[in-house]
Amino acid sequence: MASLMEFTIKSGNPEKQRTACLALGVYESRRMTRAAELFDRATNGYLSNLLRRGDLEGKPEQSLLLLNVPGSLVERVLLVGCGRERDLDDRRFRQIAAHAAAALQQTGATEASIYLAELPVKGREVPWKIRQLVEAVETSSYHFDQFKSKQDPPRRPLRKIMLNVPSRRDLASGEQALHEGVAIAGGVKLTKDLGNAPPNLCTPTWLAEQAQTLASEFPALQVTVLEEVDLEQLGMGALLAVSRGSAQPAKLIRLDYRHGTAAQKPHVLVGKGVTFDSGGISLKPGEGMDEMKYDMCGAASVFGALRACAELQLPLNVIGLIPAVENMPGGRATRPGDIVTSLSGQTVEILNTDAEGRLILCDALTYIERDYPATVIDIATLTGACIIALGRHPHGLFSNHPPLAHALEAAGQAASDRVWELPLWEDYQEGLDSNFADMANVAGNRDGGAIMAACFLSRFAKKFHWAHLDIAGTAWKTGKTKGATGRPVPLLAQYLLDRAVDAGWRYESAAD
Repeated sequence: MASLMEFTIKSGNPEKQRTACLALGVYESRRMTRAAELFDRATNGYLSNLLRRGDLEGKPEQSLLLLNVPGSLVERVLLVGCGRERDLDDRRFRQIAAHAAAALQQTGATEASIYLAELPVKGREVPWKIRQLVEAVETSSYHFDQFKSKQDPPRRPLRKIMLNVPSRRDLASGEQALHEGVAIAGGVKLTKDLGNAPPNLCTPTWLAEQAQTLASEFPALQVTVLEEVDLEQLGMGALLAVSRGSAQPAKLIRLDYRHGTAAQKPHVLVGKGVTFDSGGISLKPGEGMDEMKYDMCGAASVFGALRACAELQLPLNVIGLIPAVENMPGGRATRPGDIVTSLSGQTVEILNTDAEGRLILCDALTYIERDYPATVIDIATLTGACIIALGRHPHGLFSNHPPLAHALEAAGQAASDRVWELPLWEDYQEGLDSNFADMANVAGNRDGGAIMAACFLSRFAKKFHWAHLDIAGTAWKTGKTKGATGRPVPLLAQYLLDRAVDAGWRYESAAD
């Protein structure tokens, strides 16, 4: 669903704006930004008098709402604390943007004009700041309450946002950044909605229906759904081993986006789509098991990235491949000790049915060989071990191709959706040795769990340039703020944007 928020880019002095709310920055200690100074002069020092009085220090996470400022054309002024100017880096700017967006939602204004793109962030230009502001505003307006009997929408939600750039020279690049930010935010929202959906609704069949819905919104997308009978005929024994205990049939959902030349090799995104992971016979502990509805966030991020790609009309060929299953215990469920034959012909001894994501992904990786891809990136909430190793800030990255790993690292830095690469050394591979099959699906101990999972997948990715993103720590938040984060859609969208730029793409803005 498209954003209800209307964004525009403007260049002009703040004192000339007619708007319901004007957002201006104030540094610590009480020093005004350039836009705030201009507004202050036009209102005969109204802001400086307030700041001298100590009403706002300018620290991060501070804001002050002013009503009916004498001598101004605006109904409200929101002063936003920006901290010390010398401390302005990526993280601080994102904090400022998030706080400003949340504060604006509480003002009662239906429109706002934001003057924060002028803040001097180290190493960042205006377009980056515009994108961050768009994503912050969209994040602040997100809520998932369709399953509540009494919904509580904002009293007067924001509908229009004007993002102001320092000069007219920034209009064209700002317009492109705005376009990119809106598309990425739309992908993030879709990913959150899919991830937050309850597992009694979000089944493999429902995910396939959502793919059809997305394709109906964007005709550049074509959907193919392989049913269990098709998977059996293909020989996807590893994937089908996971769905055997569930009443929900497995699906292999394929989304084709074809906007490149016929000769252009496709970039492939493979998303783990376990719509609920009980662990199977290797049953998980009951505490926190409700969060296993998020085990399809890799699949959700593929939906989101393809949505952004289609909205931006990038001149690429991209395939989204989603093996979708439910992992449940039952009379037909796969047992620890079972041996299955994967699509590649390699046999796998299943020692732990809770290590199921790698089983569905390995068959998907083999399947995609037939498309002769340029790159393949799989995205999966794969291992708790990745959370132990890296926490919840970066995605774990593994790759068999250094240029691909570097491209993902660069995209992560640009999008502020970072990755951290871990090793895939051959030394680890012997940990997957099995006495009875070509390999086991888990190692004999818990050492390097995220690495061992990636090593397993690497055995099925030898015919193409491949990267694996372990998003177990980044795809959702726990506790009071529990919910899907929408990551790594910004990273994936930026990676595809970079490939489009390499191919000569440029957004044609109204300001050109």
